[in-house]
Amino acid sequence: MLTLPGTLRHWNSAGFDAALKSELVSLADGVLPLQQASTHGGMVDGNSLSVTIISSNENPAGIAVRVGIFFTEIVGGCSCGDEPFETSGYCVLDISLDKSNAEAHIVFAADA
Repeated sequence: MLTLPGTLRHWNSAGFDAALKSELVSLADGVLPLQQASTHGGMVDGNSLSVTIISSNENPAGIAVRVGIFFTEIVGGCSCGDEPFETSGYCVLDISLDKSNAEAHIVFAADA
């Protein structure tokens, strides 16, 4: 179960954006569904993440946040001499945060 307690603690405060960004970039590689945005079949460099908050709002079920994630994709090649190479990647994720226990569900935003 993924939890974002710092993000929940800072909801409705000036520290919310920073808390969410910090918790997202500190997650273990592979937790965020970034591979779905891989355009070249490469690996996502987990140390290259940059988070942008697109929207956030409270609803009866909890807190809904949409974020944009910029990342570097490392692409292996065909042994032509100039690989692996890096390319920029971007995706939009939707986060549902339960206000009672900070449990977070993160999904790739297919409609973005």
